[in-house]
Amino acid sequence: MMARDRFGLLDVGSNTIRLVIFEMDDYQGITELQNIKTPARLVQYLDNENKMSEEGINVLITVLKSFTKIAERYNIKELISIATAAIRQSTNRDVILARVKKEMDLDLTVLTEQKEAYFGNYAVRYTMDIPDGVSIDIGGGSTEVTYFKNKKIKEAHSFPFGTVSLQKQFFDEKEHNDKKAIKKARKWVNEQLRTLDWLEDLSVPLVAIGGSARNYAEIYQRQTDYPIAGIHEYQMSKKDLDKTFDLLEESSMDELADLDGLSEDRRDIIIPAGIVFTELLNVMQSKTLAISNRGLREGIIYEHLNQEYDDAYDLFGIKRQTVQRLFKQYDIRPISAHQRIVLADRLLELIKDKGILDLKDEHLYLLHYGATLYYLGSYIEADSESQHTFYIISNTNLHGFDHSDRVRLALLASYKNRSLYKQYTQNFKDWYDKKELDILLYLGSVIKFAEALSDSHVNFVHDIDLIETDEDNYELRVTYSGEAIAEEYRANRHKNHMERVLGKSLSITFQKEIDESTQTEV
Repeated sequence: MMARDRFGLLDVGSNTIRLVIFEMDDYQGITELQNIKTPARLVQYLDNENKMSEEGINVLITVLKSFTKIAERYNIKELISIATAAIRQSTNRDVILARVKKEMDLDLTVLTEQKEAYFGNYAVRYTMDIPDGVSIDIGGGSTEVTYFKNKKIKEAHSFPFGTVSLQKQFFDEKEHNDKKAIKKARKWVNEQLRTLDWLEDLSVPLVAIGGSARNYAEIYQRQTDYPIAGIHEYQMSKKDLDKTFDLLEESSMDELADLDGLSEDRRDIIIPAGIVFTELLNVMQSKTLAISNRGLREGIIYEHLNQEYDDAYDLFGIKRQTVQRLFKQYDIRPISAHQRIVLADRLLELIKDKGILDLKDEHLYLLHYGATLYYLGSYIEADSESQHTFYIISNTNLHGFDHSDRVRLALLASYKNRSLYKQYTQNFKDWYDKKELDILLYLGSVIKFAEALSDSHVNFVHDIDLIETDEDNYELRVTYSGEAIAEEYRANRHKNHMERVLGKSLSITFQKEIDESTQTEV
């Protein structure tokens, strides 16, 4: 596969059939050019003996013909076509596949339960910074659960029930929120889940994949005026999930139609999905539901890329690779970023040596990432680069960054002054305590000052030292070569950022580097 190749993925699920067109960029990142779906509900065409009706087969072929024609318009290099539970469970599966092959010359690959669970979990492990957890992918006719520890799969199982089949089993010809049906479904689902001994009392995060999980998160976000966009790595507490389920249970079908965040084609199956999520949290004794916006389809693509390229997606370097891809996407100058990182590191080292800041390792990583992506918003417009930077980073689904880390990274990469910092943090005061907000302010100040010290972006500054001249004052000695007029001007203009961190007044001395062999200034 060459750079900028496009390829498509046809996903024939039990609830929906979807076509996604991916484009690969020059650094193995992938972008969705198109993502379309239709709620075909194929599982409802299975009779009591799991034979798919002629009507169901015709629905399948009609949709596939339409989607393959669309895929051709994108000049794709390869079309991967997969099917899951509805086709897998069909007793006339061979007839269905033969019809698809005859009428469309399309080879539809039916994934086993194990493969379906594997690919969904693959996407979770390669795009989320969660070492231990259980992933759940609930479709229309099956539910895959996979336990992973230290990013390695330990256990996996596929249950032969999903949102559509549960709706059919417990809510057929009843109200979507029938209390007796909910109670009966809860008991039955709980019993099925407890057949897996390894699920009980795991106390690790539950990571949910798929549209139903996204809908629960989006509904809760709308109800709470969530301040940023994006679902990937969003974390709900069990209390948040229960509150959302109660809202759905108390709402009529008409009220659900007006509920922000709920897809119209999921109104009748959203409660069965919630029953599975809440009961699984109960069985696991877990308090956290994390949402993955990457699932089966992305898992297939990521594995494909990892087979084509060495470490295209690194299991233990997700954040680093995410930052590298953003760095390239927004065309940040490598020389500028490198010098900014080196200087920020050196400044922080001097500050730590004085015992001024108490930092965790995660803060050091954030400093690196923030210095790397500093003012990436200038790609859009230089005059409002700080505002664009904060908005882009805080509202982008960044692999490896949960929403709290995403905002912290945005605050560092966009730091301009304390006034804007306070403006940006206004909607996030409940997310961090005062100590954390102060640390982020100081780290942003260090990056800002490091940028001032590399103003001309030609690496004039070679070394920095910090001397405590008396109890109220520090002196920063900057050794440089060449001509550092711009750096000297900017550093003195922005020294207030360093004074804020140091808590004392700062004087800055620029001194030219001496060549020892010739005793002349460099």
